[in-house]
Amino acid sequence: MRMRQLGRTGIEVSTYCLGTMMFGPNGNPEHDACTRIVHRALDGGTNVIDTADVYGHSETEHILGRDLKGRREDVVLATKFNGPMGEGPLRGGSSRRWVMKAAEGSLRRLNTDYIDLCQIHHPDPHTDIEEKLSALTDLVRSGKVRAIGSTNLPASDIVQAHRVSERRGLHRLRTEQPAYSILNRAIEREILPVAQRFGMGVLVWSLLAMGFLTGRYGANDAPSSDPRMHWAPGHMTDPHKLDAVEQLIPLAEQAGLPLTHLAMAFATAHPDVTSAVIGPRTLDQLDDLLAGAATVLDDAVPDRIDDIVPPGTGIGPLDVAYQHPSLTCIGQRRRLSSERAAA
Repeated sequence: MRMRQLGRTGIEVSTYCLGTMMFGPNGNPEHDACTRIVHRALDGGTNVIDTADVYGHSETEHILGRDLKGRREDVVLATKFNGPMGEGPLRGGSSRRWVMKAAEGSLRRLNTDYIDLCQIHHPDPHTDIEEKLSALTDLVRSGKVRAIGSTNLPASDIVQAHRVSERRGLHRLRTEQPAYSILNRAIEREILPVAQRFGMGVLVWSLLAMGFLTGRYGANDAPSSDPRMHWAPGHMTDPHKLDAVEQLIPLAEQAGLPLTHLAMAFATAHPDVTSAVIGPRTLDQLDDLLAGAATVLDDAVPDRIDDIVPPGTGIGPLDVAYQHPSLTCIGQRRRLSSERAAA
């Protein structure tokens, strides 16, 4: 397993990061099986683990708190907050009130004295960035958090966060965690250059495009029975993505690689990507991914990928990816007819 610097934190992390979203009731409900995955990943050279308070309704953090006993000092442990953790408006978000409560909850469930990387799980346009950074700064100064980061943050928000940190003397975002794959290369246009400018580490997720880049799906085999159809129907049935996969499968075969190894090697080859978050549900899936950790692509292969999906572009967004209100709220895209008539 290769190692890289996590931005300018001075922390070395493996090029693969174990993601744990599949641990617990939403993926693999067998705790012992999850334990085997954790220890196999660590034994295979992975030294960074990413989780979130909302994963498995908090069950995932409990699993990790047990599994890391005796190995905590050898792991860079990252978690995330601001997703809903119960009914009511006060059990989620990025207010100072919730940031502090969420951190205490994660520390307790993870059975640890500190979190190496505490990340804002989703952008929260309703909370001032200074409010978030001030609370996170206090957590760092108290020793409960070592570094802070963000996930799915637009480039403009990253720039604003760094300007606020400089102006107010607050801790800076040290990492960003965006979605990235052969089918979704939009972050190459702004996110990755901005992260590089501010010396941020980048941990990318959805490297296999929610299963598309496993090679199981083709243009004539729409995954109608896949459980992900319930929460990402547009992504899972996109004919353009299916067509791109049909072109990528023979490319992987010509390179003598499984499509999964091609997809992972492509993402980790980008000089601004620090680590790739892998999210295995089973031990076999983990073993397959670890087997390709040392894969290096010949220059001709990325060139051919560029022909299929050009740099800085994507074939439709992920259904589960963050969308800025300017894209989802019709009132922020155009004046409604009643407003135009009044004007």
